[in-house]
Amino acid sequence: MAKIRLTALCAVLAVAGLAACRDGAVKKSAAAAASQTTTAAPAATTAASSAAGTVTGTVAETMNAGAYSYVRLQTAKGDVWIAASEFPVKAGERLTAPLEMPMENFHSKTLNRDFPLIYFVSQVARDGEAVPASARQGQPAQPAMMGSHQPTAAPLEPVQRAPGGLSIAEVWARRASLSGKPVVIRGRVVKVNNGILDRNWLHLQDGSGSDADHTNDLTVTTDADVKIGDIVTASGVVGIGKDFGAGYAYDVILEKAIVK
Repeated sequence: MAKIRLTALCAVLAVAGLAACRDGAVKKSAAAAASQTTTAAPAATTAASSAAGTVTGTVAETMNAGAYSYVRLQTAKGDVWIAASEFPVKAGERLTAPLEMPMENFHSKTLNRDFPLIYFVSQVARDGEAVPASARQGQPAQPAMMGSHQPTAAPLEPVQRAPGGLSIAEVWARRASLSGKPVVIRGRVVKVNNGILDRNWLHLQDGSGSDADHTNDLTVTTDADVKIGDIVTASGVVGIGKDFGAGYAYDVILEKAIVK
């Protein structure tokens, strides 16, 4: 009887040992698979997902249009297009830029060219130092998208308001109650940036408001083509607290305006 019990006990231990070995093998196999998965994952990254949200590459192509420099950077993971306020650049240079404000399927009207993906960046660095924007005909280049707080060097001659319209100072003063409502503004075009986010960006001033608190300037988006110095009438919808990213935020803006 003792021999039978001993034999049964040995059988139980053998089965337990086999199960333990099998369980250990399964765990090791799972760990190995996890390790392989973790190792393989970085291979799926793209050129746009550079470390620390920046891209560094060699300038392969560059062109200037509409106060911007468009640059194609060659990187180890592929080409990346960036656009910034016009700056001095030539092929072969090494540049670093933050990957901010990505635009997919972007069409540049000034270049008449389509970009599957391009980043509008606020700054560009060469050899670790920021690259200053170029001076264009004695005037500083405009940023890719202009914020509302852009003071002018001198006050402008007053512009007569449109019939039934408001002054720029009145839009600023009443912006909360005007939000989402249509208004008519007449003013002088003081800044222009075309073809950003599929629209043109204008800054209008009419002589009202204060440069000190920035209530003398109103940003307008439109499909119309105008030039600096034009006096235009803009009919659009007031928007407040608009943030388009990359530091371009607007306390008040006139959107989708018809400009004549």
